[in-house]
Amino acid sequence: QVQLVESGGGLVQPGGSLKLSCVVSGSRFRFNFWGWYRQAPGKQRELVAGVTAAGSTNYDGSVKGRFTISRDNAKNTVYLQMNNLRPEDTAVYYCNEVRKPAPAFWGQGTQVTVSS
Repeated sequence: QVQLVESGGGLVQPGGSLKLSCVVSGSRFRFNFWGWYRQAPGKQRELVAGVTAAGSTNYDGSVKGRFTISRDNAKNTVYLQMNNLRPEDTAVYYCNEVRKPAPAFWGQGTQVTVSS
């Protein structure tokens, strides 16, 4: 079973930055479409950014221009650089494959809190 270990979250003031990392176990990392998701209290989990095996990226409109997703296939790692953070970005952030049906297994996630 794939293991997903997210890190890099924390408490930051509005306008601040954080960089999240996700280390993925397994040899098929480089072939898959990976994304960062988030789940705020009382809300459904949503996909905010994705990066294909070829390196193409896409973003939800709420984070476009502020977040940057990237991947390092040599390290089996997906990153999410988050700039100009807003209180509404507060959530638990997870990484996982982007596919249908949605993955059944998820990691622990990393908490991001944006507050003054």
